Amino acid sequence: MKALQRFSYPIFFVIMALIPHLLNPRWQAVSITFLIFAVVALSQDIILGKSGMFNMGQALFFGMGAYTTAILNSHFGWPIIATIPMAILIPALFGVVLAGPIVHLRGDYLLVVTIGFNIVFVQVLQNNLGGLTGGPNGIFGLGSLSIFGLNLTSQVAVYYFAFIVFLLTLWIMHNLEKSKAGRALHYLREDQLAAESIGINTRSYKIFAFGLGAGIAGLAGTVFAVQYSAVSPEAFEFIQSVLFFSIVLVGGSSVPGILLGVFVMFVLPEIFREFATWRYFIFGFAMILSMILRPRGIWPATFGKIPKFLIKESKHGA
Repeated sequence: MKALQRFSYPIFFVIMALIPHLLNPRWQAVSITFLIFAVVALSQDIILGKSGMFNMGQALFFGMGAYTTAILNSHFGWPIIATIPMAILIPALFGVVLAGPIVHLRGDYLLVVTIGFNIVFVQVLQNNLGGLTGGPNGIFGLGSLSIFGLNLTSQVAVYYFAFIVFLLTLWIMHNLEKSKAGRALHYLREDQLAAESIGINTRSYKIFAFGLGAGIAGLAGTVFAVQYSAVSPEAFEFIQSVLFFSIVLVGGSSVPGILLGVFVMFVLPEIFREFATWRYFIFGFAMILSMILRPRGIWPATFGKIPKFLIKESKHGA
């Protein structure tokens, strides 16, 4: 089992690196979508899974990154590659500003506030704020990604752009789990009062989680804009936030669980295309079953290991 766990990620990465050359254009597009939504779901995991805050507005940050790239490219002539830092920075700063006055809220109160922000964001887009967002029709005809003068217009090139962003996100998640901030977020999720009692500044770490999760989601938004050469408000509606929220819960806040949830939600409907309209019904039913049979998620996350001497003492005491 340990050997399987050790080699599972390298095998997965090799398969994902080769897969665009084995698929037709339609399935290449589906693979890009899988990578984009996996990145957004992982960014949601930082806020919901790692720190335990009920955020149901992740599509807001996703859309903010996409629209930042689209506006800078279409209205101001920025190259796509030059918009990436702003597509990360603007959602991250907005996440920090948004989190500041609301992180003291807990549970369903925080849930309702983040839902409200997501709805307001979509309304702002649809009302063509400042004549920049294109209203209900969105923004079309974006430029292609260009690096060192080389235009990456093919779908395979966009796939590898999405794959690099996906790998970067996994690297951030891996380092976060092993860092001081990651441990603090874990303690915050388990028991906020206990975390405060040992000197953890829970407010600062909550704001940090919102900012980091928002920045990563914004980067995924840039990839989304590059894939479709367009953005529109319906892609970032509240229902998308619900899906990302549900994927983290059902997946168990672990990377394998989240990837499995994204696959079930966004890839399986394409495989069984005649049942695609049933995907919300099937996913909702899966949520109910998983919460009954596996309340910690399909693939629960683990944090560290219990020392063996504690396990022995527990058995001895029994």
